Amino acid sequence: MSAESYGARVRQKLMKNRLALAGIAIVLGIGLLAILAPWIAPFTEETQDPTAILQTPTWLHWFGTDRLGRDLLSRCLYGARVSILVATVTTLIAMVLGTVLGAVSGWVGGRTDNILMRFVDVVYSFPDLLLIIIISVVVGQSVVGIILSLSLVSWVTVARVVRGEVLAVKSRPFVEAARALGFPDSRILWKQILPHTVAPVMVTLTFRIPAVILAESTLSFIGLGIQPPASSWGTLASQGWTAIAFYPHLILFPAALVFITILGFNWMGDGLRDAMDVRL
Repeated sequence: MSAESYGARVRQKLMKNRLALAGIAIVLGIGLLAILAPWIAPFTEETQDPTAILQTPTWLHWFGTDRLGRDLLSRCLYGARVSILVATVTTLIAMVLGTVLGAVSGWVGGRTDNILMRFVDVVYSFPDLLLIIIISVVVGQSVVGIILSLSLVSWVTVARVVRGEVLAVKSRPFVEAARALGFPDSRILWKQILPHTVAPVMVTLTFRIPAVILAESTLSFIGLGIQPPASSWGTLASQGWTAIAFYPHLILFPAALVFITILGFNWMGDGLRDAMDVRL
């Protein structure tokens, strides 16, 4: 199957999958809201109104206000920038690191493969949340620290996926033909094998992004994530938790945005997995 026909088939199957289209629309919508937050937010992130403290949703403040009189809708929009930035950068770092280590492990094999995979097993054996907390405490609770801690955990799944694909592809006839023609290993790995890992890696990443968003929100919720004055959906939910009995809107809207975003990525990931699977 040529690359053109494969791409056309993937697009055709995606267009027929309503849940996948809904997921793509949700992801694009949340991304646009995060990018355009400074222009579409009704107030700045730190604008305070002493006359509108802890207001429930009104026509002026659609999501209500917090204990300092700040507009919750505006804070959610600005918080989306942090949450989406952390998820995107973390996933890209995990993709690069996991792809490199997985490809080297699967292609070289032998002792190198055994050592790398045992290291992966050690990292994988730790509970993700515990390892993230330990790393975030060591490197700091800034945005950069959270990205590093989440990246050092997220690459493991990508490495396993890439290694499995490389092991499956490297014994195929076209790889043996490339070796017989004298092509260097680096060219065979880069030009012939890695393109076959794009589909499973893309599907894996669509599921890793919501996992990272949830992990960042969890860390921020328990006070080990993004620290003020910066805010994310997790920090907003954490601040609203203490007043949930009397002002539920403080936690309802940030938590709803996390839920909707994760749902959108999961729907999109399911659609990509079905569309890119050549066996289907």
